[in-house]
Amino acid sequence: MTEYWVSQGNKWCDFCKIFIANNPFSIRTHELGKRHKDNVAKKLSTMQKESDAKDKEQQQAARALQQIEAKAKKSYQKDLENSQRNVDGDTSAAPGDGWVFDSTSGYYYDKSTGLYYDSNSGFYYSDGLGKWVTQEEAYKSVQTSKADVGQSSSSQAKAPPAADTAVPAIKGGPAPGRVVTKPLNPMRPIKGKGTPAPSAVPANKRKREDGKPKVISKEEEAALKAREAARKRVEDREKPLMGLYRTY
Repeated sequence: MTEYWVSQGNKWCDFCKIFIANNPFSIRTHELGKRHKDNVAKKLSTMQKESDAKDKEQQQAARALQQIEAKAKKSYQKDLENSQRNVDGDTSAAPGDGWVFDSTSGYYYDKSTGLYYDSNSGFYYSDGLGKWVTQEEAYKSVQTSKADVGQSSSSQAKAPPAADTAVPAIKGGPAPGRVVTKPLNPMRPIKGKGTPAPSAVPANKRKREDGKPKVISKEEEAALKAREAARKRVEDREKPLMGLYRTY
C-alpha cells in the first residue's frame, strides 16, 4: 500500500501575530510560553480599558441628555405661565402703562409710541428702526421722529403766501424791447388780408386728455387685490422676526 504525505499547514495566533505549526504539541508549547501569556494579558487589559471608556462616555451622554430635558421642561413651564398671564390680561411683564399685549406678534405694543416690547429679552422694536434696540435708543428715536414732525408742521404753518407779482403798466412812450410786427399765431388771419397761408413751421398739437377714469377689468382688479393681500401676509409674518428669535 502506497502512503502519501499530507501537509498540515500553519496556525495563526491573534495575540502574538505569528504563524505556528498546526499540531497539538506546537500549539500547546506556544500557549505555555511567556511571550504568548504576556500578549494575552495585554490584550485583555486593552479590552477592559476600552469597555470602561465606552461606559463612561455613555454615562456622560445620559447625564447631558437629562440636563437638556430638564432645561427644556423648565423653559416650557415658563412659557406656559407667561401665556396664561397674557390670556388672563396680566400686564405685570409690560414696561409701563399704555402697553397692550398683541396676540398676533406675541409682543407688547404701545400705540402712542409705536414700539414693540419683548418681555423675555427686554428689547424694543419699531418699524422706523427696523431692529431690536435698548430702551434708551428706542425712546430716543421716538423723540427724534416727533421733533422732526413738529418742525415740519411749524415750518408749513409759518410759510408766507406767495405774493402776486403785478406787471407794471407802461404809460406813454415806446414799448420796451423788440417790437414784433408779425402775428404770434401764424394761423390767425390779419385784417384785410383774407385767409392766411399755412405756416411752414409744424405746430405741436397737444392731445386733450378727457377726465374719464381708466377702466380696469375684473381680472386686473382681482390680481391687484391678491398682490396686496400677499404683501400684507408677508409683512405680518416677518414683523416678529425682524430682530430676535425666541428660544424655547
